[in-house]
Amino acid sequence: MTEHQLPQGFETLAIHAGQEADPQTGAVVTPIYQVSTYKQDGVGGLRGGYEYSRSANPTRTALEECLAALEGGARGLAFASGLAAEDTLLRTILKPGDHIVIPNDAYGGTFRLFAKVLTRWGVEFSVANTQKLDDVRAALRPNTRAVWVETPSNPLLGITDLAGLAEVAHGAGALLVVDNTFASPYLQQPIALGADAVVHSTTKYMGGHSDVVGGALVLAEAGLGEEVAYHQNAMGAVSGPFDAWLVLRGIKTLGVRMDRHSSNAEKVAELLASHPKVSQVLYPGLPEHPGHDIAAKQMKAFGGMVSFRVAGGEEAAVEVCNRARLFTLGESLGGVESLIEHPGRMTHASAAGSPLEVPADLVRVSVGIESIDDLLADLTQALG
Repeated sequence: MTEHQLPQGFETLAIHAGQEADPQTGAVVTPIYQVSTYKQDGVGGLRGGYEYSRSANPTRTALEECLAALEGGARGLAFASGLAAEDTLLRTILKPGDHIVIPNDAYGGTFRLFAKVLTRWGVEFSVANTQKLDDVRAALRPNTRAVWVETPSNPLLGITDLAGLAEVAHGAGALLVVDNTFASPYLQQPIALGADAVVHSTTKYMGGHSDVVGGALVLAEAGLGEEVAYHQNAMGAVSGPFDAWLVLRGIKTLGVRMDRHSSNAEKVAELLASHPKVSQVLYPGLPEHPGHDIAAKQMKAFGGMVSFRVAGGEEAAVEVCNRARLFTLGESLGGVESLIEHPGRMTHASAAGSPLEVPADLVRVSVGIESIDDLLADLTQALG
């Protein structure tokens, strides 16, 4: 920081980082550069570094600079989806014959990418309980190149000690990759805790309005950032300018939305914890959650995701999902509206029969920012 720069808090960065007023018109919002190619100032003379929008686009650049600022990283990159971001990172840091440790609780699409796609490319993986650092140590091999983790995890809301896991991974010469989708950079910044790469599905809290699909990577070091950027261009699964603009618009209100998501979710968790038809509530904000103390240390608040197990079993859990009215039955999460789903039959069906299979009586809710009394009333009637 120079003597002329002012310190900038998270909300200020969310609104301003990478988003200076348009130099030509003074537009305060980054324009949508819906363009494929750019006039060059002579052969090889790129104006502002732009030649073709797969390689770079001004709207996407604004988003990528903002992402890097919010996560405290050296380089941010925006993709067409969260899985596109994951695939690009993995094919940058891994090669056939390499090994990676993945968590026993993760998004089903992430598991599918490892189990059904990367294994055909010759990449090996082991599953470990990342909440137990000794389990991760036991899973490490001489050819381990990375450790992958979600915290809070999807859908069981497990909490991993990121600083501790970074020490384990780096001690083995491996990178630490953190999927920060559930927390968002407003609640948790993994790079400050030792992560080498952070992954987001920007479809979720970053976009925040269920109107865009996107993904992001933020790299701690500029060198790895350059490598991943090369692969981003070579593989091509980039965010389009309108999608980048939507995510950038969503990020502007990320802080205030996450405050409301978190406060609503805490009240939802408290209601569920006292309900006779709920056998277990999985929410790191509850003092009895096994990861509560770690979450309190490494997160600003506990987020908007709550999972719970229904005492009546699988069919009863499905019926709760079907009876909900204000909580919309649907996949995804992180939008302003509340969603409910049955992970075993929906988002995590691809993990059936694997070490990542989820309990059949589990229900996952993405708690939105509606009036809390209305949300509590809907869950109460859905539980019956």
